[in-house]
Amino acid sequence: MSALAEIQLQVMWNRLIAVVEEQAQTMIRTAFSTTVREAGDLSAGIFDLDGRMLAQAVTGTPGHVNSMMESVGHFLAATMQPGDHYITNDPWLGTGHLHDLTVVTPAFHRGRMVGMFANTAHVIDVGGLGFGPEGRSVFEEGMYIPIVKCFDRGTANATFFDIIRAASPLPVELEGDIYALCACNDEGVSWLAAMLDEFALDGLGTLADFIFTRSLRATEAEIARLPRGTWH
Repeated sequence: MSALAEIQLQVMWNRLIAVVEEQAQTMIRTAFSTTVREAGDLSAGIFDLDGRMLAQAVTGTPGHVNSMMESVGHFLAATMQPGDHYITNDPWLGTGHLHDLTVVTPAFHRGRMVGMFANTAHVIDVGGLGFGPEGRSVFEEGMYIPIVKCFDRGTANATFFDIIRAASPLPVELEGDIYALCACNDEGVSWLAAMLDEFALDGLGTLADFIFTRSLRATEAEIARLPRGTWH
């Protein structure tokens, strides 16, 4: 690969990080829960079609980034169309407790799916007992949402929102948070389409290979610098 090609790919990588940062900032600006707006208890990122994370927003928490990264693989079996949004708070597929919602959204470009955007946010209410140590099982924390489509080709799933409103003591806030999570991913999809057009890209394959190869080499180089020996 020529030096010029490497520079171009590095610029695209930096742009991808900017795209997911816009994604995260959209969630902060639109979320109802103070845990998201004030504490930044969230994560946002872009994934390739194999569910591998290509870039993560600087805004967010490491715990949410890693759990989001692991949870996206469980959404791959879904048949995704433009405008779809899938959601879950399954603690065994995601973050470990029901207050963390994960939304995954496909990104299409020129009629072809090129990637996925995902986010995880700790919302203030999902029904149940709420915050505190009183719960004796995860089910007492609130609603247990399997992987389900909350938006179908841009149209809200009315049945889903009827259920979450009925089960929550703060229905306006919870519904607003879910809309914020979906808007967050929509913003990422929009910025990605503009980026692909600007750089005349058909997809993310070449850039993904560059990101993973460079990241692996950098990690191995840092490990190689460590002195050999045993310490306690």
